[in-house]
Amino acid sequence: MSAVLSARGLTKRYGKRTAVDGIDFEVPAGRIVGLIGPNGSGKTTTLKAALGLIDFDGQLSVMGYDPRTQRDDLMKDVCFIADVAILPRWLRVKDAVDFVEGVHPRFNRARAEKYIANTKLKPNMKVKEMSKGMIVQLHLALVMAIDAKLLVLDEPTLGLDIMYRKQFYQNLLEDYFDEQKTIVITTHQVEEVEHILTDLMFIRDGKIVLAATMEEIGERYTEVMVPADKVGAANALAPIDQRNVFGKAVMLFDGVSRAQLAQLGETRNPSVADLFVATMKGTYA
Repeated sequence: MSAVLSARGLTKRYGKRTAVDGIDFEVPAGRIVGLIGPNGSGKTTTLKAALGLIDFDGQLSVMGYDPRTQRDDLMKDVCFIADVAILPRWLRVKDAVDFVEGVHPRFNRARAEKYIANTKLKPNMKVKEMSKGMIVQLHLALVMAIDAKLLVLDEPTLGLDIMYRKQFYQNLLEDYFDEQKTIVITTHQVEEVEHILTDLMFIRDGKIVLAATMEEIGERYTEVMVPADKVGAANALAPIDQRNVFGKAVMLFDGVSRAQLAQLGETRNPSVADLFVATMKGTYA
């Protein structure tokens, strides 16, 4: 199957500012991709282009469609949850379900109601009576009941407490994701999605600076806790980053044999958060 998302030279400019700078990438079906970057890096602009919300230069194919000219067809196969869930304050839960059932041919009402039954949401509850977490739950119930092939999540748990965040991603895995669906997530809380990602893309200043599967990340990057007497030997292998923890140097290496690094100290896989900081700033915070 061709890629669910495919970009070649994708570019978006706002006046003199380049938000996305000629990027290339592909996302196969059945993957959960983390698109991670600091504020202003271009990640939300990339998603907006894929959803047909903005014009752009270059080539971008989503489910085989061009978002600029085929958005109506595209959105039959795509669902989107933004960082700010906006619903009319007067809207009731049952009204939201009725509306989506009326406008989307692939909406499964029974599935939505089953998910809602496992929350504190009630059919007659109005949006103005809900917490932000409950509004996100309502969005998720509506989205998970649509048989879409691509789910785009832009900071979906922003502002939610840790219990809601953990439940959100658990529901996503248990009740939505399968090998026929693809999920693209942007988030600043990378440590909370690390365990569900299959692929990782780092974006900085409108450019993709890292794109790899999580398996490739594990094979390529190694973190070593180096005792003082072996720091010189470790530095000779050109670590890409270094920090100090409890008097020991923790060094990050790219593409160096783990067997070789094991002679210098304790080795481990870096977290996505640590890899992100090293990639974005060249140093650990």
